[in-house]
Amino acid sequence: MQMNTWRLLLTPPARSARGAWNMAVDESILEHIGRGESLPTLRLYAWNPACLSLGHTQPFADVDTARLQARGWEVVRRATGGRAILHTDELTYSVTGRAEEPVLVGGVLESYNRLAQALFLAVRDLGLPVEIKEGKTNNSTTPNPVCFEVPSTYEITVNGKKLIGSAQARKKEGVLQHGSLPLTGELTRICQALVFQSESAREEASNRLLTKATTVESVLGRVISWETAAQTFIHAFETQFGLCFEKGELSESESRRAEELVNEKYDHPSWTERV
Repeated sequence: MQMNTWRLLLTPPARSARGAWNMAVDESILEHIGRGESLPTLRLYAWNPACLSLGHTQPFADVDTARLQARGWEVVRRATGGRAILHTDELTYSVTGRAEEPVLVGGVLESYNRLAQALFLAVRDLGLPVEIKEGKTNNSTTPNPVCFEVPSTYEITVNGKKLIGSAQARKKEGVLQHGSLPLTGELTRICQALVFQSESAREEASNRLLTKATTVESVLGRVISWETAAQTFIHAFETQFGLCFEKGELSESESRRAEELVNEKYDHPSWTERV
């Protein structure tokens, strides 16, 4: 693949932002790329405080708002599909570019599979015995609000357990795919932010989640820093796609638009609670 220049945006934990801002930035970048005002972008970031993100069409009724608020966690709705993720103790990536970009060209599955190759390379280089498994459609008749418990196509797994949760949106402006790599912490915390019929059902969901998903620390038995994980992602994208990264920041226009999107959309009940 021919050498291609992309922008690299890094927002480590020391500079981490609220969930509404993170989602607004991803959308702002997509809009600017669609107008030819920004380069295709790999963004690596973190969240503060912890935030529950809902898929584009996921019912807000899945959220246990009282438990969420009691823990000081926030909630945001993504522009992409999928189920709920509790963003904390993780590396989040977003890939944004025009649909004609060699990395993103094709349909959802084709580009998702292409990006999965870079994600696979990144976590393999961290020392994890990862696999790419073509997921099967979730045929369960029981609604499941948790992303990491639901199989997805071309998912990154370790010993059969899901490691990276990703989602993609293809719009007229271009393509946005983002996802999360849990580095450490207790995955079952998400069950404290969601509604269950009973406490026994909550406990069963927590136990089930541990059989279907994992973290980097759980696999390796040691903590990998955000910065170390970020470097492996950068190297993997450079190697897999022949990219040349220019480290940058948001433009003034991107920042202004992100602020507008926070106020008008991602921090507003008309979007967050719309389903």
